[in-house]
Amino acid sequence: MFRNEENYKYFLKKFNEYISPIALTFSYVLIPNHFHFLIEIKDKNQLYNHYKQLEINREKSSYKTEGDLNYEDFVMQQFSNFFNSYTKSYNKRFNRKGALFVDYMRRVLISDEEYLRNLVFYIHQNPVHHNCCSAVDEWRYTSFNSFYSSKPSRIEREEVISWFGDLENFTFMHSLKNIIFNPNLYPNL
Repeated sequence: MFRNEENYKYFLKKFNEYISPIALTFSYVLIPNHFHFLIEIKDKNQLYNHYKQLEINREKSSYKTEGDLNYEDFVMQQFSNFFNSYTKSYNKRFNRKGALFVDYMRRVLISDEEYLRNLVFYIHQNPVHHNCCSAVDEWRYTSFNSFYSSKPSRIEREEVISWFGDLENFTFMHSLKNIIFNPNLYPNL
């Protein structure tokens, strides 16, 4: 799925184009054969405003009203457009045909803050777990290092840090190499 640095960067660019307008991003990781995003879909008003802007940009003179828009379909269409856009570019770049994404996108409802903390940890530990690196701060294609940066970011840093209490506890939890998130506790991952 990702063969070189250009692939990772382009995938994130397309994510920002298609998904950032409709979702808040809390953490992510991209590794050579898969990725994880912890996101929250924005409220209906924000979704509708984005839908309207897309229709205006397409120069459509009429579009669905707020009450007529199927929000779930609109969100899923944005993901479909994102995946299709990346796949077309990837296929062209590597002279290949066909689907790039084998499985359908999986969604999991997050029910509590402990689960949120575990997911953030799981996502950031993923490159270590898959032997891409030996420490979470070594992998470039993850949201982990953005929590220590003052640069603008689309990651909801303050909110995520608040789930851990503060940045010091966030750092401490991520430094515990012996604690591995047990995905068997959450079979929908």
